[in-house]
Amino acid sequence: MAASNMMKVSAIDGETLDQLVWRTTSRASPVVEQVLAANPNLADAGTFLKRGQIVLIPASANRSAPVPMVQLWS
Repeated sequence: MAASNMMKVSAIDGETLDQLVWRTTSRASPVVEQVLAANPNLADAGTFLKRGQIVLIPASANRSAPVPMVQLWS
């Protein structure tokens, strides 16, 4: 994927990848998998990201997926 199709996000010290993805996209799965695919060596760094570590978020991860409406009462 071309770098122009990516958003660069700087990690907060001690943040996990899940937290970073949620903070930037308000979504979790399958975005984490897309981010790991876009950052091949990211999983090797361990559970917690270092402050300032750059993570590339694919543009497709920022697209809002339709959220199904749940009707609690009729």
